[in-house]
Amino acid sequence: MKTTIAKLIMFTGLGVLIGTPPRAFADEWDQKTIFTFSGPVEIPGQVLTAGTYVFKLADSQSDRNIVQVYNKDESHLYGTFLTIPDQRMRPAGKAIITFDERPVGSPEAVRAWFYPGELYGHDFVYPKPKAVALAKANKTAVPSMPAELAANTTKPTTALSEPHVVEMRQAPLKAQTATEEDVEIVDVFAAEVPVQPVQSAPAATSLPSTASSLPLIAFMGLLSLGIAGGIGLGLVRAYK
Repeated sequence: MKTTIAKLIMFTGLGVLIGTPPRAFADEWDQKTIFTFSGPVEIPGQVLTAGTYVFKLADSQSDRNIVQVYNKDESHLYGTFLTIPDQRMRPAGKAIITFDERPVGSPEAVRAWFYPGELYGHDFVYPKPKAVALAKANKTAVPSMPAELAANTTKPTTALSEPHVVEMRQAPLKAQTATEEDVEIVDVFAAEVPVQPVQSAPAATSLPSTASSLPLIAFMGLLSLGIAGGIGLGLVRAYK
């Protein structure tokens, strides 16, 4: 399997990690990307120590918003996470992870992951208490799921049909705001996705290629005969 390998630089505050140019094209189906963190980072339900990790989409044709995080050789699954689509103004040529600001001394929390060349990334959904704290600290809305589902993210997962994954996928998602309001997620995040204008179909300037010109030819023939007959009749009357 081809893989994007990204070595990352950590910034403080509201951070962005930008990968170096990939050594090879990544697998576009699961968007597998390898990140190396220089310090601890937080993902929903746990903290990853400094090291190398694999981020990729779960193997599903119907749900492209489930992200799984593995160790470097993919022998250990750290968690299965819900995400919602996140958009950039333009696609990046490198793998990118954005972070939410945390108190001094606390590991930064992963906010979203973007695969190279993609406009849409994956915004991680946090358990409600953590989402509330992140929203207040960053003064921005954070997607959340019920707090009691936090343990579901770290359970072993071999298929998306397993009960703990189904329970997460069916959970009512909300958005936590900086003012500690609990609002519908579509009221906050749907507005960030621009609606593409519908292009009206141009007016037809010619007959479809499958249409026959025979009716038109027949009509023109009859018209010509009528004109010719009229002229002949006129000449006869004039002669008389």
